[in-house]
Amino acid sequence: MAEAAPRRVAVRALCDFTAREGDLDHRFTPAPSAREGIAGHALVAGRRGADYEAELPLGGTCEGLTVSGRADGYDPVANRLEEIKTHRGRLDRMADNQRALHWAQVSVYGALLCAERGLASLTLALVYLDVASGRETVLTREASAEELSAFFATQCRRFLAWAEQEAAHRARRDAALEALAFPYPAFRPGQRDLAESAYKAASTGRCLLAQAPTGIGKTLATLFPLLKAMPRRGLDRLAFLTMKTPGRRLALDALAALGADAADDGVGSPDAGGPDPTPRPLRVLELTAREKACEYPCRACHGEACPLAAGFYDRLPAARRAAVARGFLDRAALAEVAAGHGVCPYYLGQELARWCDVIVGDVNHWFDDSALLHGLARADGWRTGLLVDEAHNLVERARGMYSAELDQRRLARLRREAPGALKGPLGRLGRQWQALVKAAGMSEAGEPGRPAYRVLDGLPDGLVAALSGVASAITEHLGEHPEEASLALQELLFEALAFTRLAESFGEHSLCDLARHGRGRAVLGLRNLVPADFLAPRFVAAHAAVLFSATLSPPHYHRDLLGLPEATVWREVASPFVAEQLEVRIRADISTRLRDREASLAPIVAELAEQFRRRPGHYLAFFSSFAYLEAALARCREAHPEIPVRAQTRGMREEAREAFLAGFAPGGASIGFAVLGGAFAEGIDLPGDRLVGAFIATLGLPPADPFNEALKARLAARFGRGDDYAYRIPGLIKVVQAAGRVIRGPDDRGTVVLMDDRFARREVRARLPAWWGPSLTEAPVGTR
Repeated sequence: MAEAAPRRVAVRALCDFTAREGDLDHRFTPAPSAREGIAGHALVAGRRGADYEAELPLGGTCEGLTVSGRADGYDPVANRLEEIKTHRGRLDRMADNQRALHWAQVSVYGALLCAERGLASLTLALVYLDVASGRETVLTREASAEELSAFFATQCRRFLAWAEQEAAHRARRDAALEALAFPYPAFRPGQRDLAESAYKAASTGRCLLAQAPTGIGKTLATLFPLLKAMPRRGLDRLAFLTMKTPGRRLALDALAALGADAADDGVGSPDAGGPDPTPRPLRVLELTAREKACEYPCRACHGEACPLAAGFYDRLPAARRAAVARGFLDRAALAEVAAGHGVCPYYLGQELARWCDVIVGDVNHWFDDSALLHGLARADGWRTGLLVDEAHNLVERARGMYSAELDQRRLARLRREAPGALKGPLGRLGRQWQALVKAAGMSEAGEPGRPAYRVLDGLPDGLVAALSGVASAITEHLGEHPEEASLALQELLFEALAFTRLAESFGEHSLCDLARHGRGRAVLGLRNLVPADFLAPRFVAAHAAVLFSATLSPPHYHRDLLGLPEATVWREVASPFVAEQLEVRIRADISTRLRDREASLAPIVAELAEQFRRRPGHYLAFFSSFAYLEAALARCREAHPEIPVRAQTRGMREEAREAFLAGFAPGGASIGFAVLGGAFAEGIDLPGDRLVGAFIATLGLPPADPFNEALKARLAARFGRGDDYAYRIPGLIKVVQAAGRVIRGPDDRGTVVLMDDRFARREVRARLPAWWGPSLTEAPVGTR
């Protein structure tokens, strides 16, 4: 079993916890890159004398806590210990909490150095190097060994008090999880099989790819065994990662069913003036997006603009204590704790991610390039268990994480409005844009026969170099003129930085394309095709991972595209449902190909109306696009005005989506029109008579456009399965997901009508769920 409470801590981590003070300040400041920081440290060290000791290892112990780290440099001749920090622009922009942290770090290193070498006093120096000019700004102060030792002891005691609390919490947590029982008298059919497989994955430190049907309780079947494994296998953290908000709610509900949100037994709340609540044995945290958690979305994140940022670090210790005592911190509970202490709920959540046992959040928190949880796990050496819900979506989500775009229109606007110092770099970038469009042979939009889209042979090196120059120029300018940090300028900078960062790792996993929507309206894309190269290290960093969904077949597709380890285990849980529960009909006389769309509308609408007449109730009808949906909806309203209908709309807001789903009330009857692969094709639960059937008027294939054809060619070259990986498998995953909305429990009965002749093909039917047992209508089978 892993050590319950750390008795070792790095100097940076110690000071992060104990020495930050003052306001939260997240105003834009152009920071040097990691590469520039390393080069800056080397530059400063090179300017010092021959006796200068760079990267000096130091360590010491205080009351059982071992503290270690590397001081940036020590000059024994001047008896000066230096902490080197690189920066851009004006130093007066540096937040007070950052300066306090820097002084704390050099003071702790000073205490360790004095103790190690028997020094009576020391000059402490903060050396700020401007990476643009190479100019040093040095702040110094004299400190005695006694003063530094006292400061060091104070920081250690503050940390130890928390570490002892954490040790007690870990012991309570592990004891509670050892005794944890399944919350229901029995497992559902298939649920035990999935739970046993998940526990074996955690026990052996492997990755599990588990396909399990909708309705068996996958969330609970994966959470319960991983929680049981935490004390037995020394897991420090468990991350339940979802694709959409409803998945987080399901995970939180499952944790509540396991007792994670049990009441405080009448003990009062410290926020209300009562005694401290009894700490819960399991800490659960829901991480939400900043735009959803922010209480003041129109204000900047610093103390002069936002009251929840003012004095944030001064109030953080009390808020942290109250939060960990509360234990179950979903979005509402976290906001309540934050409000009670006057701190920002979003950044309180970011702080608490380090101290909670189960974190429920979006997949980007582990898999994104700058993922919070992955960064914490690396820094703190966590043994982490990952649960990835609806894992069939991870391929597309990860592609988006490692892709970037540049918009020519944003550049044009900025060239007109930019400060004089940026005119030159922006002009050079503009000329590179023009040269790129010309070289690509893409003429003005509207000229017949000329392409509006083209996959480039590689990166346009000239444009990338000019873009890098623009990023540097903007960064330098905003460092000296922070008042000119307009939203448009910052957006271009962030675009440029994202693009150039991905350009550094450009390879066969990605392509570069150019789309032109009119004069001066080109978009340059760097698009990831195979996320495996980026995700593979993330799976290695986890102790164990369980990826689960109702649609993960065939397993080689996800193994290849996600970069799963060689030892990944595939498990297919048998469905508890039987063919008698679901009538599946294939309309092989209908073609939904683009050329046949108009002709398909009449038989599709007739099928909808006939099934609705045969069994009135709630249905969903899925189409390949909004245009197709709208045409079918209009035809249905015209031909059958007596059938209640509702429809998904483009850019549908969350309130409208909730209203759409609310229309599927028990006892009612209607047809909801939706787009396959959209918000209503997966992740929604309409049990019983809230949904009695689904019509799927598409094979779900992506369009055979130049991008998907390039994707197909790239996947064929790498995996030998271009058409399958680019078209057929992603399409059928969407189909099966949509059909899976119908049967949600053992008592459900329903109908699925697959409307396209290609569903009758042997190779397509072989990839449909085996328990369906579809029958064919007596209609001619078309060809693709």
